Amino acid sequence: MESALKGLAKRLEGELYWDETLRKLYATDASAYREMPLAVALPKTKEDIQALITFANENGTNLIPRTAGTSLAGQVVGSGIVVDVSKHFNKVLEVNEKENWVKVHPGVIRDDLNRHLKPFGLYFGPETSTANRAMIGGMVGNNSCGSNSVVYGSTRDHLIEVTGYLSDGSEVTFSSLSANEFEEKLKLQTLEGEVYRNVQEMLSSEAHRTEIEKEFPKPSIPRRNTGYAIDLLAINQPFKKDGELFNFCKLVAGSEGTLMFITEIKVGTIPVPPKDKALICIHCKDVNESLLANLVALKYGPHACELIDHYILECTKENIEQQKNRFFIEGDPGAILVVELAAGNEEDLDNLVLDLIGDLKREKLGYHFPVLKGGDVGKIWNLRKAGLGLLANIPGDAKAQPVIEDTAVDVHDLPAYIKEFNETMDKYDMSCVHYAHAGSGELHLRPILNLKTEEGHRMFRVVAEEISKLVKKYKGSLSGEHGDGRLRGEFIKEQIGEKNYELLKDLKSTWDPNGIFNPGKITDTPPMDSCLRYTADQKDDEIKTYFNWDKNQGVLRSAELCNGSGDCRKSAGSGGTMCPSYMATQNEKDTTRARANILREILTHSDKVNKFDNEEIKEVLDLCLSCKGCKSECPSNVDMARLKAEFQQNYYDANGLPIQTRMMGEFATNMKLASKVPALYNFVFGNKLTGGIAKAVMGVHQDRSMPPIADQTVSSWYNSKKGKLLSRQSDKKVYFFCDEFTNYLDAEIGIKAIKLLDKLGYNVVIPEHKESGRALISKGMVKKAKTIADQNVELLSDLVSSDVPLIGIEPSTILTIRDEYPDLVNDPWREKAKVLADASMTIEEFLARETRRGNIKKEKFSREQRNLKVHGHCHQKALSSIQTLKDTLSIPENYKVEVIPSGCCGMAGSFGYEKNHYEVSMKVGELVLFPTVRKAPSDTIIAAPGTSCRHQIKDGTGKIAKHPVEVLWDALV
Repeated sequence: MESALKGLAKRLEGELYWDETLRKLYATDASAYREMPLAVALPKTKEDIQALITFANENGTNLIPRTAGTSLAGQVVGSGIVVDVSKHFNKVLEVNEKENWVKVHPGVIRDDLNRHLKPFGLYFGPETSTANRAMIGGMVGNNSCGSNSVVYGSTRDHLIEVTGYLSDGSEVTFSSLSANEFEEKLKLQTLEGEVYRNVQEMLSSEAHRTEIEKEFPKPSIPRRNTGYAIDLLAINQPFKKDGELFNFCKLVAGSEGTLMFITEIKVGTIPVPPKDKALICIHCKDVNESLLANLVALKYGPHACELIDHYILECTKENIEQQKNRFFIEGDPGAILVVELAAGNEEDLDNLVLDLIGDLKREKLGYHFPVLKGGDVGKIWNLRKAGLGLLANIPGDAKAQPVIEDTAVDVHDLPAYIKEFNETMDKYDMSCVHYAHAGSGELHLRPILNLKTEEGHRMFRVVAEEISKLVKKYKGSLSGEHGDGRLRGEFIKEQIGEKNYELLKDLKSTWDPNGIFNPGKITDTPPMDSCLRYTADQKDDEIKTYFNWDKNQGVLRSAELCNGSGDCRKSAGSGGTMCPSYMATQNEKDTTRARANILREILTHSDKVNKFDNEEIKEVLDLCLSCKGCKSECPSNVDMARLKAEFQQNYYDANGLPIQTRMMGEFATNMKLASKVPALYNFVFGNKLTGGIAKAVMGVHQDRSMPPIADQTVSSWYNSKKGKLLSRQSDKKVYFFCDEFTNYLDAEIGIKAIKLLDKLGYNVVIPEHKESGRALISKGMVKKAKTIADQNVELLSDLVSSDVPLIGIEPSTILTIRDEYPDLVNDPWREKAKVLADASMTIEEFLARETRRGNIKKEKFSREQRNLKVHGHCHQKALSSIQTLKDTLSIPENYKVEVIPSGCCGMAGSFGYEKNHYEVSMKVGELVLFPTVRKAPSDTIIAAPGTSCRHQIKDGTGKIAKHPVEVLWDALV
C-alpha cells in the first residue's frame, strides 16, 4: 500500500501523509474512539478529491471527510484516508443579498461566515457551541443545531444546495426539483439517476411510508438525526402532493459524509438578529425544577433556553477564563436555565422579561432571576459553550463520557423523560451531567464513567442499551444534533425498526456500492464499545517529572484533560490567544489538541523508562510558543506551555542540551556578563558583519534585530539613587522585582517605573533576589529554574503580603512567580511559594488596585486627550486580566484606550528570534497585531507591557510601542 500512497501523493496538488505521527494525530476526534487511519490527505483542488475517490475505489480503501474534527460520535475516526478539507477548502464563494443566500466551501468556520456576512446585513442562524471553529461542512454532515434552534432550527432547514462527488467520482449538484425535473433525473443512466430511482422506488411504496411514519421519531421533535432522513423525504413531493419540493439536501444533511463528498454548500441567510437582547438566568434547586421552568419560558418565544447543571458550574470555578463569567451566580444552584429574549426595542424587551419572571414566581419556580444585557450576554453564552471542555476538569480518570449525550424528545415529554433517565442512573449508582438545549427537548446527558477499567467499558454499553430503550419509549431521537456515527449506529435498528433499517442499508449501498465514503457510520457500524480511546484495565505508569502535577493526578492525566473539543482551532477573527501557531499555519499538527494527543499517545504506549525521549513529541511541540493561552482559554485547562517545558527537560536529560538552547535559556547569566561591556556588546550586534556572525552562532534569524543592552542597569541606578527617592520614608512600601529583561535591556523603563511609584508616594524597595527563571523554563531548562525558584521563594516569601506586594513590570517574569513557582519549587518550599505567588502583582494590577482604593488620584495626571491602542502580553491575558491593563492606562481621565483584539504577538520570548521559527513568528504578528498598528494614526500611542511584544511591534511595523509605565510617567503633572 505504501507504494500506492506514494503514487497518489504525486498526483495530488495538496498534501498526503502516512507517517506515524500524523496518523496518530488524526486517530481521534472529540468522541471516546481511537482508530489509526491509513493516511491523512489535505486536498487543495476538486481534482484532488476526484483522485482520492478513484484511489479508494481502486485500492479497496475508504475516505473519511473531516473539517474541524469535533465530532462526538466517532464520525471522523476510521481506518481509511482521513480527508481534511479545513486548510484549503475554506473560502466564501458568493453572497447573494437579493435572494438571501451564500455559497461556501465546507471548511468555512460558522462564526467567520457571519463576520463576512455582517456588512451585507445577513446572518447564518444555527449556532453550535463550537461555532468559533465548527465548519459548515461538518454542520451539514451532522445537521447541527445549537442553542438558538428554537428560532433557527437545524442546518438542514437552511440548506439550499450542495455540490460534490458521488462515489464513482461523478460531480453532482442537489437542489430543489419540480415534478418535471424530478422525472428527468429518473431517466439519467448514471449513478445520479440510480440514487433518484432508488428513492423513488422506496418512497412510492405506501407500506414503506406507513412504516416510516410509525417507527421514526415524532415529527414534533425538531432535533432528530436518527439514521438517514427518509422520513423527511417521504413527506415531500412527489410522495406527498402538498409537500415541499423534493431536495436531496434533506438527506445529505445529517448523512455524515457517508453518501457523497461535498465541495460547495449553499445556505439561506436571514437578517441580522435584533440587538436588544436579555438573558434571564433562572437559578433552580435542581434539574427537574429547571425543566418545569423551561415549559413556562417557552410561552414567551425565547431565542434560546439552555440548561447548565451543577457539575458544569463547579468546573467553572477551576477555569481561569470562566471564573470571570461567574459573576451572576447566587449561592450554589443545582441548575441554571438561561433564557434569551429579544424584542424590537428596549421597552418591549423589559416588559417581556418582567412578565416571564412574574410567571415563574407565580409557579414558584426558581429562586434568583438575574437579568443580563449588553456585553454580559456574550460572557454567559461563553460559559455555557465551554460546557463540553469544562467537563474534562473532573479530577481523576472517571469523566463525563459521550455515550448517550445527544438524546432528544418532545419538549413536553422532557421532564418525564429526564425523571426516568435519572432513575436509570440511580439504578446503577451513577452520576450524570445535564446541560444544553432544554428549549428544544434535548439535554446533553453525560454519565461519569472510567473508561480505563473493564467495568467502565461494560457500563458504556449498558447505559447505551438502557437509554436506547427509554428513548424509543418516548418515540424520541437517539441523536438530536451530534449524529449517529459509530456510537449510535448499532441502535438504529431498535429505534426505527428492522424494515426501515433495511431501507437505510439499501440506500447506502445504492449511493456507495463499494463503501468508500466513511463506512461503519450510521449503518453496518462496528460494536459501539470497540476501538475506544482507552483500553479496559489500562495501567498508567508513574512518570518522573520536574513540575508537580498532583492537581491533575500526574502529567499523563494533565495531557488527557484534552477531550478533543477543538477550542484551539478558532481563527484569529474570533479573538483570544489560543492557538497562535495554528492560526498561522492552519495545520492540525500545530494545535494544542494535537500536542495533547501526541503526549497522551506516547506517554501511554512508550516502553521507555524516560517516555519523553521521543522525536514525535519533539516534532509536534516544536511550534508551541508557550503563550499560556490554552491555560485560560481551553475549557479543559490544558497548560501546554508547562507540558512543553516538562517534555524538553526530560528530553534533554536523554539527549543532551543543545548549545544554542543553553545560550538562550541562560539569558540572565549572559546579560550579566555583557552588562560589564555594554558598548562592545552593542557594537557587535549593531554591526552587520559581526552581528550576522553572532546571530548565526546563536541560531538567530538574520532578519531579526537584536535589542541593545542598557549602559546602566536598573539595579545599579537604584543602588546609587535610592537614598534620594522622595518617598523612601513612606509607610506605603512595595517590593520591586528587578527582572533580568528590565534590568539589562529595558533599564530606562525600569527606572521610570521606580520614579513613577516614588512620585505617587510609594516606598520602592528592590529586595535581594535571583533572576525569575522565565527564559530557563521557556527553553526547557527546568532543573536550573527549579533551583532559582527555591532561592527566590526563600529570599522573598517572608517579606511580602497582599498589602506589601512584589511588583513586576515585565509580565512574563512576575507571572512566572505567580503561575509556575508553586508547582516548580521543591516540596519544602511549596507552601511559601503559594504565599509569594499570592502577593505577586503586575504593575498594572497594582496601579489599578490603588486607583480603585483612592490611593492614586487622577488629578496627578494630564487632562490632555490622547488615543491609545494597547496590546496585552499573552501571559497577562491568560493569568491576569487585560481589563486591569486598560484601567491603568485610563488613569489619565481623558485617555481613550482601545485594546487591540490580537492574540500572541508572535515573538514569545526567544521563539521569534530563532531561525527555524522566525517565519511563523511574523505570520502570527500579521494576523491582527501588525495590521492594526500600521493603520493607527501617527498621534496614537501604541502601548505594550511585554518586552518581546514591543520588540516584535518594532520589527514588524517600524513603530515604537511604549510600556504603560512610560505612558503614565509622561502623563504625570
